Amino acid sequence: MKRRTFLRTSVAGAGAIAFSGSLWQNAALAAPAQLSPSPYGPLQAANAHGIQLPSGFTSQIVARSGQTVAGTPYTWHNAPDGGACFADGSGWIYVSNAEIGSGGGGCSALRFNSGGSVTSAYSILSGTNRNCAGGKTPWNTWLSCEEVDTGYVYETYPFGGTAAVRRSAMGRFNHEAAAADPVRQVIYLTEDKSDGGLYRFIPVTWGNLSSGTLQVLKAGTGTSGSFTWGTVPDPDGQPTTTRKQVAGMKVFNGGEGCHYANDTVWFTTKGDNRVWQLNLANSTYELAYDDSLVTNGTAPLTGVDNITGSTFGDLYVAEDGGNMEICIITPDDGISVFLRINGQSSSEICGPAFNPAGNRLYFSSQRGTTGSSSGGITYCVTGPFRT
Repeated sequence: MKRRTFLRTSVAGAGAIAFSGSLWQNAALAAPAQLSPSPYGPLQAANAHGIQLPSGFTSQIVARSGQTVAGTPYTWHNAPDGGACFADGSGWIYVSNAEIGSGGGGCSALRFNSGGSVTSAYSILSGTNRNCAGGKTPWNTWLSCEEVDTGYVYETYPFGGTAAVRRSAMGRFNHEAAAADPVRQVIYLTEDKSDGGLYRFIPVTWGNLSSGTLQVLKAGTGTSGSFTWGTVPDPDGQPTTTRKQVAGMKVFNGGEGCHYANDTVWFTTKGDNRVWQLNLANSTYELAYDDSLVTNGTAPLTGVDNITGSTFGDLYVAEDGGNMEICIITPDDGISVFLRINGQSSSEICGPAFNPAGNRLYFSSQRGTTGSSSGGITYCVTGPFRT
């Protein structure tokens, strides 16, 4: 039984089955993903948007940087980055960060009806710096993270009507992504530095991020093993940065995307093209993917960046560079290409997120065909996704 199949089974049967150490050890020692055929079949020729998709899938452009969103007066932001979807009655909302510095950053939202048409667009955060990725909370807010050395996390409100709030207790460092764990009632945070850490924030009250404890993962130098957490004494990081405060902190090379599901956290590191996996039930970590460990062909995933998951258990990992692809890591530890964008080699793919039904995947090309932050394009792909 492969890793995520095992984890889904364990969650479904929690309370009815007691797992032995050997079973968890087998799950923890599974090999990193290897090249395999896509569950959706081969890529077809590029469509009118320059996107290669499997048969049965289509794409549309929902917004372009510097242009008004169709049917609204709102101008879409430059450099679209991390994003997420939120259920909104029979429709949904997609939020997207703006990775612009010097106070030009922030976050925008697109509201869709049940048919997938945009009904409104608006800002939910402005005046911040390099809002790169972030994470969705169980109470339907979006954590927008600043990717600067003195960056903060801002809690934003996708439905509008409430001003964003800076959550200083979550630490001041080069934030990238966040993922909420409702079981342990913590938020995991990645750090985009070559010697960065992986953090977790434990709020005093779950659902209220105004106060709590910031901790960083501690482990050896290997690519698998056990881990613990150490409390960061000074989350403000002044004068000593958070990643230099705890002895034994495990160093990760350029933390990027982060995703939680079923007692597991997956996060990516761009400096070494890896996807890491934390098995929270037994406090072990391992590699879910490493491009240098693909032994049965050419590694399909390079420039790893944002990551999300489907309800089926597939992981979708976007590339910053590489071949401008979104790749799939399946529950049986296979990796394949889901889509490829042609003619945009100076861009990166950001913000992959599924709508609530799981049949639409939103994402952006941050710099589009121009290679400039003003050329960003936000897409939607529709098709027979596994759910």
